Amino acid sequence: MSSLDGTIVATALHSIQRGLHASINWTGWTITAYSVGSALMYPFAGKLSARYGRRRFFTVSVGLFAVASLCCGFASNIYLLIGLRTLQAAGGAGFFPSATAIVVEHFGSSRDKAVGLFGTIYSTGWMIGPIFGGLFVAYWTWRGIFFVNIPISIVIVLLCMKYVPPDPPRQAGQDRPMDLLGMAFLGVGLLALMVGVSELGEAGTRVLSPLFLVPVVLGVASLAEFGRHILRTPDPFIPPHLIAGRGFAAVNVINVVYGGATTGLIALIPIYAMERYHIDVLSSGTLLVAEGAAVVLTSTAAAMALRRTGYRLPLYVGSVIMALGIAALALQVTGVSHYVWLAIASCVVGIGSGLFDPASRNAGLQLAPGQSASIAALRSTGRQIGSIMVVSITTAFLSRSAHPGATQAVVFVASALVLAACMPTITRITEHRGSW
Repeated sequence: MSSLDGTIVATALHSIQRGLHASINWTGWTITAYSVGSALMYPFAGKLSARYGRRRFFTVSVGLFAVASLCCGFASNIYLLIGLRTLQAAGGAGFFPSATAIVVEHFGSSRDKAVGLFGTIYSTGWMIGPIFGGLFVAYWTWRGIFFVNIPISIVIVLLCMKYVPPDPPRQAGQDRPMDLLGMAFLGVGLLALMVGVSELGEAGTRVLSPLFLVPVVLGVASLAEFGRHILRTPDPFIPPHLIAGRGFAAVNVINVVYGGATTGLIALIPIYAMERYHIDVLSSGTLLVAEGAAVVLTSTAAAMALRRTGYRLPLYVGSVIMALGIAALALQVTGVSHYVWLAIASCVVGIGSGLFDPASRNAGLQLAPGQSASIAALRSTGRQIGSIMVVSITTAFLSRSAHPGATQAVVFVASALVLAACMPTITRITEHRGSW
C-alpha cells in the first residue's frame, strides 16, 4: 500500500485538479506532501516501533493509513486533501521500520534471505500503481485510488493479528523519557529542507529566491544542531553511530545515492518519454512496469545468492549496471523504436537495482540487528530524501528549458557519471557472507 500510494496518485492528478477545481501547482502537492511526510516520519516511526512494540505499532500504522485514506476519498477541497495526504504518509511511514524489525526478529538464521525478498514488495507496488490509477480514473472516480486501501488494510490487520507473534513484554529501560529536543531538531530540519528543495521544482523559483533559500538554510542549521545534540545527549533520539559510525556511513551514502536518487530518476522516465519522443501517457507508464518487473525478478535471485556472493560483489555489479542503464536512456539508437529502446534501458536499470537492493538492505541491518527498526527507518529516510532532491532539481531544470526532453537526457548522463564517481564508497561497506 505504501509504494502503491506513492505512484497511483500521479495518474489521477488531472482528475483531482478538475474534481476539486484546483490549480496544477496545488494539485502536485498531493504527491509532494506524501513524499515529504514520509521522509519526515520515518525516523520517528523507527524509534516508536522499538519503544512500543513491532506488531502493535505496525497495526496502529495500518489503521492510521486506512482512516487517512478514507478521509482523502471524501476530501472536498485540495488543501484538506494535501493535509490528509501528509497524515496518510505518517501511517505509511510506520510500515517499513516495524515490518523490517518483525522479519529480522522472527526469521532466525534465514532473516538475510527474508529481508532481501521483503524488499521486492516495494517494487511491486511501485510497478502497479500507475496501472491501477489509470483504471480507477477511467472506469470509476479518482476517489477510488484512496478507497481501495480500506479493504486491504482490514485484511492486513486481521492477518497480522493471526500470524505475527505478539510483542514481548516491555522492559523497564524502554520507559525512559523520549529525546523530544532531538526529535524537534530533526523534524524541523527535514521538513524545512524538503520544502525548500521541493519549492525549487516550481516554475519561476530561482536558486536565490527566498522561497528556496530560507527553508534550506533553516533546514541545514536545524540538522547541524541535531548532529551536535546527539553527540552531547546520553540517550539520543538516533545514536550517532547509526548515522556516521563504522560501516553505517557508507551504507547511508549508497542508500541516498543508489537507492533514492535512482528511484527519482526512474519516476521521471514517463515524463521523458512523453516530452522527448511524444509517446502517449499509457505507453509511457508501462515503462515503469518493465523496470519494476526486472527489479522483482533480479532481487529475488540476488537475495537467494547473497550468502555466496557477499555484499560488495552485487553492490559493485548492480551500481555499474544502473549507471549504464541510466546513461542508455539518453541515447537515440537507430533501427529500434524509441519505446523499445527506453523499455530495454529501463529493464537494465531495474536489473541493476534488483542486484543492489538485497545487499544494501542487509549491509546495514547485519551491523546491529537489535536496532533493525531504526536502521530501516534511516534507510527509508535517505532514499526518500535522495528521490525528492533528484526530482525537484530535475524539474527545476526542465521548467526553465526550451527543450525539456533534451535537457532531461543531459540529466541522465550527468546522473550516470555521479553514480560511477560514488562507486569507491562501496569499498567501505562491511563485507559479510552467510547468515547474521
